[in-house]
Amino acid sequence: MALFSIPHVRIAGLAGAVPRTFRKTLDYSWISLRERQQLIQNVGVEQRRVAEKGMTTADLCYVAARQLIASLNWDAGSIDLLVFISQSGDYLVPPTSCILQDRLGLLKSCIAYDIGMGCSGYVYGLSAVGSMIATGAVKRTLMMVGDISTLTTSYKDKSSYPLFGDAGTATALEYSGEAPPLVFNLQTDGSGYQAIIIRDGRARHNLSRKSFGMKKISKGIIRSKLNLELDGIKIFNFSLREVVPNIKALLKHTGTELQDIDYIVFHQANKLINETLRKMLKAEKEKVPSSIQLYGNTSSASIPLTMITELRQQLSTGKQRLLLSAFGVGLSWGSVLLETDSIVCPEIMEY
Repeated sequence: MALFSIPHVRIAGLAGAVPRTFRKTLDYSWISLRERQQLIQNVGVEQRRVAEKGMTTADLCYVAARQLIASLNWDAGSIDLLVFISQSGDYLVPPTSCILQDRLGLLKSCIAYDIGMGCSGYVYGLSAVGSMIATGAVKRTLMMVGDISTLTTSYKDKSSYPLFGDAGTATALEYSGEAPPLVFNLQTDGSGYQAIIIRDGRARHNLSRKSFGMKKISKGIIRSKLNLELDGIKIFNFSLREVVPNIKALLKHTGTELQDIDYIVFHQANKLINETLRKMLKAEKEKVPSSIQLYGNTSSASIPLTMITELRQQLSTGKQRLLLSAFGVGLSWGSVLLETDSIVCPEIMEY
């Protein structure tokens, strides 16, 4: 296990944006009413936000970042690093981070790069960005995290289409000599990479006419090789096998008791997985906020989105000790123990 700590990193603020358009699960006519009701009960998604044609993850992150910079009263010229974490960038080439650096009016001296991660992207991103800040060379950073997953799901695939929502977030981090350390436990198992996959469209299987062909996989599941493919059973088993031991190892490493943590924020995979994890940890329900019912599974954005929508008041007004736990595509997973102190956290924006 990769257990390590990063000193001198303070979360200064957090902002998010979602599309105005939403879809209700009860309106998903591809499946029966009974199936829709069961989906809401088990998966937990009552509605989700869906990007209109032409809207990108970068657009949502840009709106969130503009709001956050203004709320913090930061000079754009003081931002040393911009990192864009997503699986749905604007183009194959160039990196979306470079485009965002220009859109936000940041200096040419600003470092910018992409990280192509999904479900675990927020926790992994904090470790990458935090490591650069801890050197002291980078003072202020924007970490922009989000996904437009609805772009790659097939309407005729009941295993994926009604699960995912779209969102973009921006997290402001800065160097602080007094900040308590961020403590991580990150893990990877690439042998399970096919559990969450889009098979065509990149170097391994380049785009071809066959990529667009719709194929019936099973009842209620028709998709092409350009659509997101989920193996629900493998994902469920992986989550229940790996997440809790990862968290317990982190707690043991830091000498922390679960009752010392104010909130546990899980990646919003689905209601059944997250409730099972909560019960396995014997955590109080009030300590485990959820946003999946209104926003769906928003991939890399799900942890910061949940923090903004469910914990905004608490984060804005005092110290909070949080445990963030992310898991999914890769397969990759990890947790981080951190402390916030009266951070800037504006209300979620619609775009």
